[in-house]
Amino acid sequence: MSLSFHWFLPTTGDSRSLVGGGHSLPADVARGGGPENTAGRYREPDLDYLVDVARTAERLGFEGVLTPTGTPCEDAWVVTSALLAHTERLKFMVALRPGLISPTLLAQMSSTFQRISGDRLLLNVVVGGDPSEQLRFGDQVTKDDRYHRAEEFLEVFRAAFTDAGSTYSGDYYDVQDARTRKPGTVPPIYLGGSSAAAGPVTARQVDTYLTWGEAPEAVAEKIAWIRKLADDEGRQVRFGIRLHTISRDTSEEAWAVADRMLTELDPADVAKAQQALAGSESEGQRRMRELHGGVAPTDARSLEVHPGLWAGVGLVRSGAGTALVGSHGEVADLIGEYADLGIEEFVLSGYPHVEEAYWFAEGVRPILAARGLVD
Repeated sequence: MSLSFHWFLPTTGDSRSLVGGGHSLPADVARGGGPENTAGRYREPDLDYLVDVARTAERLGFEGVLTPTGTPCEDAWVVTSALLAHTERLKFMVALRPGLISPTLLAQMSSTFQRISGDRLLLNVVVGGDPSEQLRFGDQVTKDDRYHRAEEFLEVFRAAFTDAGSTYSGDYYDVQDARTRKPGTVPPIYLGGSSAAAGPVTARQVDTYLTWGEAPEAVAEKIAWIRKLADDEGRQVRFGIRLHTISRDTSEEAWAVADRMLTELDPADVAKAQQALAGSESEGQRRMRELHGGVAPTDARSLEVHPGLWAGVGLVRSGAGTALVGSHGEVADLIGEYADLGIEEFVLSGYPHVEEAYWFAEGVRPILAARGLVD
């Protein structure tokens, strides 16, 4: 089995310290916070810098880059479209919210993107878990109903790529003869969700199920859950995981980086971030918060929730809050653990995103190649 690795576009900004990023996080937390982090180390997500990240990911052999969505981010479609001309083979995993765009318009945008890029589009469906962020866009649909809406959305979207087009009447969409300019390649669909409502739509509509980084035993439970639902539908679903990474030549060096990141956090910023994240409706976000307890300790190792898996990132960042930390061999070992469970795709990131991509690609990837896990 050859694993797929994707990197991340930091469209909220970047830093050598932990940069927050969340739909309701205070602006100072989202910029990294802390008295030491505000003097020239925060990197604005301007096009020149994002080109650097994308080209680095492509040069180092990553298959694609995840581009997040939400008001703290630069717009995912505008950014990735701008980056097409600066890359040749890199794929773009564009995050989107079904309730904020019509499925027919998305099909038109996606088919155009596929044609001008040479089929380099992947779609990450995000139903949304932060009530304040949803209301920011005028979306008052409840959480479980957002999953139901997402399933209808994907039915219309997929059918719009066919010669027959899509005529559909449901609870949320009523369309007649929805179609693209001409049939094209439907981009692979990714979706993550830990709540019960995420399972059925994944089993029926999604190509790859994404989980945030939890201990292998917890990830195994999710895989078994989705696999059973997909089997019942006569489908197969791939599995992926979203993680950060801190990989160094020795374990001690890697944990020293995690310790430095931890000591640079302002306790007031952690408190503000956790207060904001407590309002999330996301089951996955609740599980991330449980891993660290909301308080920054003085020793990074105290937040090691499984050998080599560190929960410290989630102290100031929403979404994926865990990192692979250790020597290159140790990080490769943990990747192998996840691969043994059935994880085939890894969506990674690290602070800062150019430098950390090199640490992973030059340190971990050769070990994985020697083990036959990557080509």
